[in-house]
Amino acid sequence: MKKIWFAFLSLTLAAAVALPSACKRANNNAPKTRTIAVIPKGVTNFFWQAVKSGAESAGQETGTRIYWKGPAVENDVSGQINVVEDAITSRVDGIAIAPAHRDSLIAVIERAQREGIPVTIFDSGIGTENYVSYVATDNLQGGVMAAERMGEKLGGKGKVAVLGLKAGSVSTDERERGFQDTIKRKFPGIQIVAFQYGEGNRSVSIDRATDILTVQTELNGFFASNEPSTVGAAQAIKQKGLAGKVVLVGFDSSPNLIEDLKAGAIDSLIIQNPYRMGYDGVKTLVDKLNGKTPERRIDTGVRSVTKENLSSPEIQQLLGTK
Repeated sequence: MKKIWFAFLSLTLAAAVALPSACKRANNNAPKTRTIAVIPKGVTNFFWQAVKSGAESAGQETGTRIYWKGPAVENDVSGQINVVEDAITSRVDGIAIAPAHRDSLIAVIERAQREGIPVTIFDSGIGTENYVSYVATDNLQGGVMAAERMGEKLGGKGKVAVLGLKAGSVSTDERERGFQDTIKRKFPGIQIVAFQYGEGNRSVSIDRATDILTVQTELNGFFASNEPSTVGAAQAIKQKGLAGKVVLVGFDSSPNLIEDLKAGAIDSLIIQNPYRMGYDGVKTLVDKLNGKTPERRIDTGVRSVTKENLSSPEIQQLLGTK
């Protein structure tokens, strides 16, 4: 009897010891929830919040966890690099990033690829071909559209200024180049008399736009190449009492910018589709992880918004109000 009881006890203890290992093996076989890091240039502007919304929608559809993090301001290149390095260290499954600078992010993005983490670029380009997909607006065409609107409103004559983001930001560099080249080529009667950078900061943009308006007392038009620059130019124009007198063509949208458009402080806005950038950015990485070959270049579109077409269903959908 003692032998039987001892044998039974031995088997029970062996099973108890083996159980954690068996459970561990079972857990290891369970499907892993993938994590994709979505890293914008900044996190405060309305544009980036729309990107986040699109990324989260794609995450919900595909059962993917979204890790959303970026620097507080758009010109913090070193801060964005640190976020990417943290994502690599955390062994995320993929990275979707809007590079704050064409060249400064190359090394860390290529490191992610070498370590088996696929990368999709969205919004703004980078100086390497080592990525899965590039999801963005045709920014050069956006600058062309802004110039054509400006030329039309000024009748092909006048003085204009440009308020950009920061040298080295591919998306805004292309918009500014598209605007300047088109003005010079198609509207020789329009002179670009000032160009400054707002550094992706609304307060700095207001100061720079105010300086331009103070010096250029006969200014007829302003082109602002991103959301903070447009906010800054609009505020400076209103503070100077020049709403409706200086033609402001801006880029991107927010509820406040739409109100300024309705009130006449802004003539028109060139808008993108940030929701689709976030959505497609995540989807390309999920497809890559699932063994598919995503499109190399995805153009998310660009439109001009004026008071005349603001209420159209297409524009309302792009603005997220319908």
